[in-house]
Amino acid sequence: MKIAFVGKGGSGKTTLSSLFIRHLAATGAPVVAIDADINQHLGAALGLDEDEAAALPAMGERLRLIKEYLRGCNPRIASVETMIKTTPPGEGSRLLRVQEHNPVFDACARPVELGGGTVRLMVTGPFTDADLGVACYHSKTGAVELCLNHLVDGRDEYVVVDMTAGSDSFASGMFTRFDITFLVAEPTRKGVSVYRQYRDYARDFGVVLKVVGNKVQGQDDIDFLRAEVGDDLLVTVGHSDWVRSMEKGRPPRFELMEDANRRSLRILQVAADATFELRDWERYTRQMVHFHLKNAASWGNERTGADLAAQIDPGFVLGEGLTAAV
Repeated sequence: MKIAFVGKGGSGKTTLSSLFIRHLAATGAPVVAIDADINQHLGAALGLDEDEAAALPAMGERLRLIKEYLRGCNPRIASVETMIKTTPPGEGSRLLRVQEHNPVFDACARPVELGGGTVRLMVTGPFTDADLGVACYHSKTGAVELCLNHLVDGRDEYVVVDMTAGSDSFASGMFTRFDITFLVAEPTRKGVSVYRQYRDYARDFGVVLKVVGNKVQGQDDIDFLRAEVGDDLLVTVGHSDWVRSMEKGRPPRFELMEDANRRSLRILQVAADATFELRDWERYTRQMVHFHLKNAASWGNERTGADLAAQIDPGFVLGEGLTAAV
């Protein structure tokens, strides 16, 4: 299952995504965790110290390797230089699977021990001073989008992406790459305004969007969120001494987290698992093509000097039954 955590800056998005990752790891599930936020904090939230987090290999710096591997022997892609972040797979492309070993994971993923299990952590890399005026952060998150476009994940496998804050993910088609999106919202007017923005953007694309109310202090906060987001409110999370200890770098054993908050994490997993039956690989592939054509026409063709529409394989549908190219 592909799961996104989104929300405004300061909503607790990264903290909740890290707790969900810990919860999944404790169940023994295979997990790939991806930090796609412009502020790279997921590693620290998963318990890495500052040096360990800084040493994580940046996907954005390994984009050529990623492209070379995923391109495979696809005859519709003339060269690595003509691959952009929305380039879809086709006959001859290499695909990614959650539990396999491949050059992309070898180069970009690092194991993180989380008590009950181990997850693979990948990061886009931070937006640095060197990027100012010469690059857009989308060039770094583009590595994530390419990987998601070529990912075939199955039941009880999880890819959890901590997305960049705000509505930045709508600048490309990445917001359609997930089985479910959890929007973390505080019980404030600003918190719910972000929800309305996401809801309106996603409405025409079949995006499953659920709200996780965070920093909820009582029934009045719950009533406010329910009045503003209706049935999209899935669960709420309150104060956690466990989280406070984690933020100080001294997390207790995960099983000692408050029962109410652990129940909330189980509800998130149940909601994510339920979307498996809703999967429509043909629609997923159609949306991939839609956004690739948009990006090709708006900037891709000019930048690469190629007709990127020719990269689309009209008979190809991404799906679990495909055999990966070697």
